[in-house]
Amino acid sequence: MTDQHSTEARARVLDAAEQLFSEHGYKSVTLRDIAKAVGIKHASLYHHAPDGKEALFVEVTERGLRRHQAGLEAAIQQAEPRIEAQLEAAAHWLLAQPVLDFGRMMSSDMPAIGEVHARRLSEIAYASVMQPIQQIFRQAAARGEIKCANAGLLAGGLLALVESIHHLPAHIATQPKTGMVDAWIDVIVNGLRPNPTTAY
Repeated sequence: MTDQHSTEARARVLDAAEQLFSEHGYKSVTLRDIAKAVGIKHASLYHHAPDGKEALFVEVTERGLRRHQAGLEAAIQQAEPRIEAQLEAAAHWLLAQPVLDFGRMMSSDMPAIGEVHARRLSEIAYASVMQPIQQIFRQAAARGEIKCANAGLLAGGLLALVESIHHLPAHIATQPKTGMVDAWIDVIVNGLRPNPTTAY
């Protein structure tokens, strides 16, 4: 097998592993499942993943999180420097990706792997997904658009909201998912109370 073929074969293994882990979680996926998805023998998989399932999970999860970080930061940077525009850009980008399932990752996947790997992935997840959104709230506060608030709480709440909307089956969603998340962003930024200057 040439180096190019070996590189391409490993890329297929990484892509299949990332998709399966993303869809089903760490505990539910076996190396045999990954080999079957790639179309190779189970024993052949160890050539591409010699350190086993956990190391493969860490590698593809880190790769996916770094991709999320690059995409999120680019989407936010291209938006107008207003909190609504930046939050909508971030949320729309996240909705356009395969669901990250951040909640399952933290509650189920991380406890199932070694402590060192779990700590590393948790730190990368925080830097890749939470920090770019926290920065939106912090910068908006610095510009005077919003009052100073707990940026971590707001970012976590927005991520949970986007993830829950992402999971909605198409036949249940009463409008486009981007429209749903935009309506909630309006509530987050402007609240539910009427403007006191509004004439009735």
